[in-house]
Amino acid sequence: MAIRIVRLGSARATKEGLRLGTVRRPPRGVRKADYARRNYYDVWLPELAPSARLVARAQKNWPGFAKAYRREMEAAAAERLIALLAALSQEADFSVGCYCEDEERCHRSILREVLAEHGARFA
Repeated sequence: MAIRIVRLGSARATKEGLRLGTVRRPPRGVRKADYARRNYYDVWLPELAPSARLVARAQKNWPGFAKAYRREMEAAAAERLIALLAALSQEADFSVGCYCEDEERCHRSILREVLAEHGARFA
């Protein structure tokens, strides 16, 4: 059992499990009923997405963005979700993702680190 970090909209891997979208906004031009069918996500968790003000900052100052995003993930609600996902990764297969093409310059790379720090297992 483990977490996969994925790009939303990409083909699903075998046994990937439930796909969680950690994005601020739903995909444009896609009906809500089609999110899962089109491989975006099954459940939307915008609470684990960077705030709108941070998204603009990512392009200009990646280290500053990473530090600020980590601070946002220390908020009580985000911290509880991260603890939940880390615990669930011991018992179930699921994936967490974002739309960004390059994972290294995407909040999901930082989210992976934060989840690992909380004991999450990865595929």
